[in-house]
Amino acid sequence: MSFPPRLAHLATRAVVVAKLGPTYAAAHSLDSEESAQRLSTALSGRLLTSLLDATWAQMLGATKRLTEDGLLEKVAATLGDRPQRPGKVATTTPGWSAFLVLVDLEAGTASDAARRVMESDEGRKRGAAGLTEVATFLAAELTRGK
Repeated sequence: MSFPPRLAHLATRAVVVAKLGPTYAAAHSLDSEESAQRLSTALSGRLLTSLLDATWAQMLGATKRLTEDGLLEKVAATLGDRPQRPGKVATTTPGWSAFLVLVDLEAGTASDAARRVMESDEGRKRGAAGLTEVATFLAAELTRGK
């Protein structure tokens, strides 16, 4: 499934970094500036596209009443005046941990051992599950407003 282009215009890299930043910072014991820098680097490539794709799928699966256009309007209303409002700090689960390792790999801060683990079949499976879990969180963050 491919997300509509408008979602990428609303949920820009900066917006996604703001929503995921507090959890990333808490999990790595980083300040918000360092966290934002690492996330921004990691989300400058294919990881952002994969995350938005999974987020769109979660949004569509979570609503029965809204059309795609209505859902995009809800995202626009939620982001409103403060699109870069920090997201909540999520509880770190195994899925979140796997996603955070993917972020570290994309940012270039993960070890070779972490890279080897994530390249294994089990690592890819856990990474995919983590992406889905974080997409569920991001979908909630993008639609919880007005």
